[in-house]
Amino acid sequence: MPKKNTKKKVLLSGNEAIARGAFEAGVSVASAYPGTPSTEILENIIQYKEIYAEWAPNEKVALEVATGAAIAGARALATMKHVGVNVAADPLFTASYTGVRGGLVIVTADDPDMHSSQNEQDNRNYAKFSKIPMLEPADSQEAKEYVRIAFELSEQFDTPVFIRLTTRTSHAKSVVTLEKPSVHARNVIGMQSKNGRAAVFGSFLIHPQRSKFVMLPQNARARHPFVEERLKKLGDYADAFERNEMIMQDTSCGIITSGVSYHYARESFPEASFLKLALVYPLPVEKIRRFASQVKKLYVFEELDPFFEDQIKALGIEVTGKSVFPICGEFSPSVAALGIAGIQDRRSEQPLVEYLPPRPPNMCPGCPHRGIFYTLKKMNVFVAGDIGCYTLGALPPLKTLDTCICMGGGIGHAQGIDKALRNKASGTTVAVIGDSTFLHSGITGLLNIVYNRGTSTVIILDNRTTAMTGRQEHPGTGYTLQGQETKAINYRTLCAALGVEHIRTVDSYNLKEAEQIIREEVNRPEPSVVIAERPCKLYRRIKQPVTAPYLVKEDVCKGCKDCLLIGCPALQWKTQQPVGKAFINQALCAGCSICSQLCPVDAIVRTEENE
Repeated sequence: MPKKNTKKKVLLSGNEAIARGAFEAGVSVASAYPGTPSTEILENIIQYKEIYAEWAPNEKVALEVATGAAIAGARALATMKHVGVNVAADPLFTASYTGVRGGLVIVTADDPDMHSSQNEQDNRNYAKFSKIPMLEPADSQEAKEYVRIAFELSEQFDTPVFIRLTTRTSHAKSVVTLEKPSVHARNVIGMQSKNGRAAVFGSFLIHPQRSKFVMLPQNARARHPFVEERLKKLGDYADAFERNEMIMQDTSCGIITSGVSYHYARESFPEASFLKLALVYPLPVEKIRRFASQVKKLYVFEELDPFFEDQIKALGIEVTGKSVFPICGEFSPSVAALGIAGIQDRRSEQPLVEYLPPRPPNMCPGCPHRGIFYTLKKMNVFVAGDIGCYTLGALPPLKTLDTCICMGGGIGHAQGIDKALRNKASGTTVAVIGDSTFLHSGITGLLNIVYNRGTSTVIILDNRTTAMTGRQEHPGTGYTLQGQETKAINYRTLCAALGVEHIRTVDSYNLKEAEQIIREEVNRPEPSVVIAERPCKLYRRIKQPVTAPYLVKEDVCKGCKDCLLIGCPALQWKTQQPVGKAFINQALCAGCSICSQLCPVDAIVRTEENE
């Protein structure tokens, strides 16, 4: 009797599959900063107790931690969203020179169409720029398998390796076959150095290899030719790599594609010939030439930049790409059908329901940021902002945030405005930043203000979590990724150590106190920090008191709509009798009291007070 296949099949998202792949590949260390669409990778890795996993303060630190583990000879993983690679670029480019001992894999999760991002950069360009190979899976099964392949590539070619996901591959689910972990030991021994010196840490044996890992100019000059030679060898590997798959069918149309775009094109043109690329950098040049020679019309179907297209055209191969496919946004089967055959997919024009009311993004009921932004709007100051839940302060009805470019950027913006106005920005400009973002990349901006004799006020919105990406821990929460208690940063002490002499703390729900203190500090001709404290209403580590919801006394309400100025989802407007009155949906009300403080006639009271 043949042996029954006992391998378990499960439904996993791409992020869950990467976590499983890390376990099966024998990863020892994983480090990340949360960022959609990559966040769930680390959140799922913690179920595999064999892997040490941590939230780092930012992506640069995450990559440095993973690099250190790889230098020790362990397999290590760093994960981040696409803009996180910008933060990690400093160690990234030099890690390309040093290479690895244990395998080092970097997951970049790109976000075409900017579902939760400030840009839609194409990080395939980072692979080319840093001369590091990149794999791109098309579904969850490939995501899991490519982790193992990436580590094998890393160790075979002495290089970090990228795995590129996009939002759809990160979050869509497909069937994955689970396998046993790799025989690759998690505690491997480092390579023997020439002089035989080694430092022992636990079961690791760390050998100095300074010419490889100390990038003094003389060492870096010697490593650069190695990188160029490695790239040539990787090109040969790409041509032989079986996952770069030629699917020859109808040769009147040939499509070169990768990742989830392959599925879109295959759905619209199931009979066409395909060159499905798995190793997207370096490209399999000879395989591309061979494929192009066998089809009548050649297309490149790729989201975002003409990354494949430009390189293929540079080979002298005629190919159609961005002249018929968009450079912005996500692809779909309809995009393929329209670009190749000029066929408009009528399905995409049909609404799912006859009428779906608009639902713009909004802060949650009871969000502590809401009152601070209301106060800043009332003060009519220029608000230099940042990345986080509070970015929603730019939307109606608050419309308070005036800049948002990158993590930690708002503090630098405030300093720049201050200096452009020759230190006369007091009373007109304030920087607003969340607690996690401040620890990620805001500390140096505040240090710069103090050092260069600025006058800006920085408001740290401390809601005790990394709320926007799903309430992850950070060095200010007092808990690790695994939920273990640890030291929590004291923001007052930290800011004082940076040289800030004026540090105030306010209750985000106390509008009168917040306005008084913020006015005083914004008008102060010296650097100052205001720490606005209230935990996120959804934060799970803190047991928050249950507060009774509010209601509107209809006989007292004058219909002035002052309460609607904060944009709370729980506050609604009566369209039935009595018309012209405010109404509070008690199922949504978090009992924060901000609307009650705004009502000029005391028509908003707690339910328990109205009994």
